Amino acid sequence: MTDQMKILQAIGGAGHGGAENFFVMLTEAFQQAGLQQHVVTRSHPVRDQRLQEAGVSMEHLKFGGRLDFQSPRKLQKIANEFGPDIFLSWMGRASSMAPKGDFQRVARVGGYYKLKYFEKCDHIVGITPHLCDYMVELGWPRERTHYIPNFIRWSPEPAVSRTEFDTPEGAPLILCLGRLHPVKGLDTAIKALKDVPDAYLWIAGDGPLKSELESLTDDLNLKSRVRFLGWRTDKEALLATANFVLFPSRQEGFGNVILESWASKTPMIATRAEGPSQFIKHGENGLLADIDNTEQISALLNQVISDHKLNNSLKNKGFEDYSRDFTEKACIRNWKGFFEKICSPA
Repeated sequence: MTDQMKILQAIGGAGHGGAENFFVMLTEAFQQAGLQQHVVTRSHPVRDQRLQEAGVSMEHLKFGGRLDFQSPRKLQKIANEFGPDIFLSWMGRASSMAPKGDFQRVARVGGYYKLKYFEKCDHIVGITPHLCDYMVELGWPRERTHYIPNFIRWSPEPAVSRTEFDTPEGAPLILCLGRLHPVKGLDTAIKALKDVPDAYLWIAGDGPLKSELESLTDDLNLKSRVRFLGWRTDKEALLATANFVLFPSRQEGFGNVILESWASKTPMIATRAEGPSQFIKHGENGLLADIDNTEQISALLNQVISDHKLNNSLKNKGFEDYSRDFTEKACIRNWKGFFEKICSPA
C-alpha cells in the first residue's frame, strides 16, 4: 500500500546542517524503498546533486521570510498538480507554508520550535520522545504526535594515523565531533581533560569559538594533549582511531554522534542534555554526566579508561541498540507504518 502513496516533501533550510543532511538521507532512503515522491527545496548545489543522482523528482522555491508571498502560492500549485497523499515538511518555515488539500500534512520536528509554525499541519513527528512531550505540553494533541527516530548509514573506515596529529599510539584518545559553538560544551571537554592523565583530546569541527577554545587550552597548559582537527568529512576513520567519544553538549535535541559511537563500537560519555538523556542508559549503552560538571566528566573518563569490562559492555550494548532501532531498514519500516496508519480510513 505504501509504495503507491505519493509523498510531497518540502524543506526551507538553506545550509547543510543536521536537519538538511538528514533530509537528503531520508529522501534517498524513500527513493531506494520505492516510495513515490517529489521534493521542494531551496537551491543548494551539493544537496541538488545528491538528490539528482538518487533519481529524486525535485524543484526549487525561495522559502523566504514573512514577505515572501510567492513561495506559499507556488507550493500550493505544486501540491495541486502532484496530488500527494502525504505532505511532509521539515522544520518551521516549510511547515508554516503547508498547502491545503485532500492529504495528510505532516511536520517532521527535530528541534524545540514554537507551535505557531505547525498550525497548518495535521500531524507532528518528533525525533525523540522528549520532543514529542514538549510539543504536547505546548498544546499539540497527543493523538496527533508521533515518535520516529533518525537513522545513520554506517560504513567503517580504516583508522587514521595518530602520528598525523602527534598523538602516541598507546595513549587513551578521546574524540569530540561537532561545531565549535557554546551549546556544544567543548570548553567543558577541555577542562575535564586536565584531570584525565595521559589522555589526548581530538576536537573535530569548526565554528566561532575556535580561538577562544584554543586560548582555554593554552591557559590550562593542555596544548600538548589537545588537537584541533578542523572540519572533517572522515568521521568513520576518526571513530576507528579514538578509544572514547565525549559529547558534552549543553543543549541537544538528538545528536547523531550517539548513533555513530554505537555503530563504531566506541564507548560514549555524554552530558544529560535532552537528546542524550533520552537514549543513553547510564552504565549500559553509555555514561552520563551532569551538564557543565567537569569533575563528573573527568571521573567517568577515568573510570571507562581503567575498567575494561565496563568498556566492552558499553561497546556491545550500544551496538546492539543501534542495530535494532537506528538502521536505515528500521527507519523506513517506521515511516511506512506511520504513513499507512494516518492514511487508512478511520
